[in-house]
Amino acid sequence: MQAFQALFERHHRRVYGLVLRLAGNIDVAQDLTQEVFIQLWSALKSFRGESKFSTWLHTVATRVAISELRKQKRWFARLHTAGDDDYDRHLVHEDSADLSELDRLIQKLPPQTRWVFVLHCIEGLRHEEVSQELGIAVGTSKAQVHRARTLLEEWLSHE
Repeated sequence: MQAFQALFERHHRRVYGLVLRLAGNIDVAQDLTQEVFIQLWSALKSFRGESKFSTWLHTVATRVAISELRKQKRWFARLHTAGDDDYDRHLVHEDSADLSELDRLIQKLPPQTRWVFVLHCIEGLRHEEVSQELGIAVGTSKAQVHRARTLLEEWLSHE
């Protein structure tokens, strides 16, 4: 148990930073960080040491976060009519005071565009890795990064 506590202490900030960028909401990111480490506890025996632990943890964190965010989106889709993005607007504006201007704008991106942008441009994954993580085509990853950059440039030029 002490070893797991040390693991948590060493890696929780990085995991939290990743899931915060993916989720765009502090409370959700805290919950997701906890969920990542709960699932990590179960998955530790499957770590084979073929890659660095931090790389494996990044993959686990990304998969847990995206999976949970997709579940939440499906749940909220049942509650709201099509085209109602009040929940997304709430996520963007709720924590804006805690984010830098660029981070705030990144949170305004549509969810899948934001996920691809964060994984490729901020976390440094190659398009092939992003496509595997998210289950999308490499071309879709490239298109989403282009879309994100276009939107961010547009928003930055209007501020």
